[in-house]
Amino acid sequence: MATFLYRLGRGAFRRRGLVALIWVALLFAAGFGAASASAPTSGSFSIPGTEAQKAFDVLDEKFPGMAADGATARIVIKAPDGAKVTDPAPKAQVEKIVEDLKSGPGKDQISSVADPFQSQAVSQDGSTAYISTKYKVSGMELTDATRDALKESGKGAQAQGLTVEIGGDALMTAPETGPGEIVGIVVAAIVLVITFGSLIAAGLPLLTALIGVGIGVSSITALANVLDLGNTTATLATMIGLAVGIDYALFIVSRYRAELAEGRARDEAAGRAAGTAGSAVVFAGLTVVIALVGLAVVNIPMLTKMGFAAAGTVVIAVLVALTLVPAILGFAGKKVLPAGEKSKLFGKGKPAGTEKKANGGTRWARFVLRRPVTVLLAGVIGLGVIAVPAGKLEMGLPDDGAQPVSTTQRKAYDLLSDGFGPGFNGPLMVVVDGDRALADKTVDRIKGLEGVAAVTPPTPNEAGDAAVITVVPKDRPSSTATEDLVHTIRDGSGDDVLVTGATAMNIDFSQKMNDALLPYLALVVGLAFLLLMLVFRSILVPLKAALGFLLSVVAALGAVVAVFQWGWLGSLFGVEQTGPIMSMMPIFMVGVVFGLAMDYEVFLVTRMREAYVHGERPGQAVVTGFQYSARVVVAAAVIMIAVFAGFIGATEQMVKMIGFGLAVAVFFDAFVVRMAIVPAVLALLGHKAWWLPRWLDRLLPNVDVEGESLRKHLAGASDSPEGPDKDRELVNA
Repeated sequence: MATFLYRLGRGAFRRRGLVALIWVALLFAAGFGAASASAPTSGSFSIPGTEAQKAFDVLDEKFPGMAADGATARIVIKAPDGAKVTDPAPKAQVEKIVEDLKSGPGKDQISSVADPFQSQAVSQDGSTAYISTKYKVSGMELTDATRDALKESGKGAQAQGLTVEIGGDALMTAPETGPGEIVGIVVAAIVLVITFGSLIAAGLPLLTALIGVGIGVSSITALANVLDLGNTTATLATMIGLAVGIDYALFIVSRYRAELAEGRARDEAAGRAAGTAGSAVVFAGLTVVIALVGLAVVNIPMLTKMGFAAAGTVVIAVLVALTLVPAILGFAGKKVLPAGEKSKLFGKGKPAGTEKKANGGTRWARFVLRRPVTVLLAGVIGLGVIAVPAGKLEMGLPDDGAQPVSTTQRKAYDLLSDGFGPGFNGPLMVVVDGDRALADKTVDRIKGLEGVAAVTPPTPNEAGDAAVITVVPKDRPSSTATEDLVHTIRDGSGDDVLVTGATAMNIDFSQKMNDALLPYLALVVGLAFLLLMLVFRSILVPLKAALGFLLSVVAALGAVVAVFQWGWLGSLFGVEQTGPIMSMMPIFMVGVVFGLAMDYEVFLVTRMREAYVHGERPGQAVVTGFQYSARVVVAAAVIMIAVFAGFIGATEQMVKMIGFGLAVAVFFDAFVVRMAIVPAVLALLGHKAWWLPRWLDRLLPNVDVEGESLRKHLAGASDSPEGPDKDRELVNA
């Protein structure tokens, strides 16, 4: 593979104009597709194999249109202290809101508006009422005129002293990342300038990463409605694509400069960089893709699509690093080098290769080799302490109660809770697939259960062979008592009585996430273990890599629980409302972080393996690996942390939480596991670290990440009569 990548990189360098033109054309084509496509919707949500989903399937069959995905809104009206909404003046204002919605600018997208005085949507004390509004389309498909009409509907009532707040998903908008994403890119640029000492070299990874992300995200936007991808898929693909795109280009450029320092010609340096660092990029990218595609094992379509879309962006980042980066290096010429190095490398100063003072990576590696046990214990114990809060992890799906207290959605949620009870914001929908007698019997049984605040009479369908019952719990939707009530109703019912609704879907989703976590870990870690065993020709090195990842990801989960669930330092990260951790967070973070953690493992340990294969002793191989890779790995980690941390400023709680979780996970994995625990373990293992049974060595194919076959190929080409010209023919073939 190294030989193929060498030819690919050198060919891209020589035919840089054509390669650059192809990528620019792809960018414009993807951009045109995105601009031509309609705005993405929120995406459908289903959980195959759960009781809540079975109930929705029965609703689709027996109550056509009832389970539609149209947006909903609740306009909550509260009278001033001492007054009631049923008093003549407040009542007139409420009725005016109803009429304005029915006849206003957004009337064509409204399917129904319920008058609270006719639908019994007035609290017992008469202080609060709500207007239920249903729309024909999802919240993301509502026009600005419709959304504005909803927001303005209560202005007149507010002027008369009434409190009016709006809840529901009709006000849903695409998540905004805020200025943090720009700050992350700026930090990445600063790190690149410091690392390379050249503005051109620093800008190259940013440029190529933005082109790759632009193609990937534009493609996702163009296909969003066709593939039902949802509105958060592009944001997550941007997060991952930017991080890996910058890192992969960084490694290629860094190796290219190292090859120039050895006196190589520019096209030869580009080819060798693609053949060596490019091999590591390919396998690092494969681990990320495996982790993201592996999300399909959870069997939740939304999560599967998110994983595949993000994996596609990673594949584009790998292809960009292997082709577009060498092409742009061809355009950049000597400008990728620091000013002083340009003269040194081309014969006008201190000769290249002159012995230099040991760099920071070398000094750190020697320190770890002198105290491997101390470093190992400090790293493991430190991460273990941070991981402790993960034992108290509570999972759930966000609702309006998780919104910041300053939003109208959260205020509406609190008004409903105060006026109608905590459980009113999370009613349960009981679907009875049977006649009226079974429905009445079900109502009588549920009324006798502990934790039930109210039960509505059954609402039958036209055929009379099914009915819907609404159950209002006494406790809030995310409480343990409400979860127990759902299980109690289900346990005492037969297959013809099903519990669904947002609260039940939340419970089923969290359970499915828990059940899938171990199989997912086994699949992803197992496949990546085999891949790393191919790369490193070792059993203990991949095992160490997997165990180190588990330690860092559990510590990251502990940090997420401490900040987002317990509220520690919450104000520092913009967390206005604490609550359960999103159900998909642990498994999604496991997938993404595992792939990214293996990036650093591959880039750092590949250089150690290369030195070991060429005869260096195990300890010296560790030092050599750090000498050439530590600076770049640190820069890559800082860049990735900056990019992920930039998403902490997002308005969407899920994006904010994932950005924080990924940022701290990369910090723990790069700086504690890879930079400290890994060299400590390798120092203690010595030669055993690179042990592989002979029978297994013969069985496994040789992928040659170290580029040994490439060296032999180049040596043979230079000794042959045709020499480099023959190799040039192979490149151009």
